[in-house]
Amino acid sequence: MVALPAFAQKVSLSGSLGDKALLVIDGTPRTVAAGSSVNGVKLLSVSGGDAVVEVQGKRVKLALGGAQVNLGGKPTEGSGSQIVLTAGSGGHFFANGSINGKAVRFVVDTGATYVSMGAAEAERLGIDFRRGERGMTQTANGTMAAYKVMLASVRIGDVQVYNVEALVGQSGMDQILLGNSFLTRFQMKRENDLMTLNRRY
Repeated sequence: MVALPAFAQKVSLSGSLGDKALLVIDGTPRTVAAGSSVNGVKLLSVSGGDAVVEVQGKRVKLALGGAQVNLGGKPTEGSGSQIVLTAGSGGHFFANGSINGKAVRFVVDTGATYVSMGAAEAERLGIDFRRGERGMTQTANGTMAAYKVMLASVRIGDVQVYNVEALVGQSGMDQILLGNSFLTRFQMKRENDLMTLNRRY
């Protein structure tokens, strides 16, 4: 029996130094020089906040601080169990994902009870929040009217979670907060600039 080479399944860009990139490959940080390969991942180039890697002839562009990219042969249907994020400027963790199938960018907020967003963003996503449960919520700028709704799905990378409670505030919010209604479904581990979320259920 011939042993086949093991190719990495998930990779993200954590940092860069000159022509080297700090890649997180299947959850393990590895420093890779341009032109070199680790676990079947070849670093083609790195510049600024981007890196281009190649796996099995497939080229993928990675953004610094972006969510991990699945490199498996077939696209998954949200059955993944791990999310690896890298800290961006100011130490905040950002993640590109989707709500109800529409693309969004989250900022992780462990102090937020729910996934939270402003009314304008909710309307862009087609969320009929005014039919939700109306109440008041406390913010840094005081209290404001808000609606509690149920999101059909929240997805980051190949991890999809269904029926996630969210809060839609009527005042302006320029970011979507990834709060504990999503985060508590995961075991969280933070190590320096890396945050790993492992699915509980």
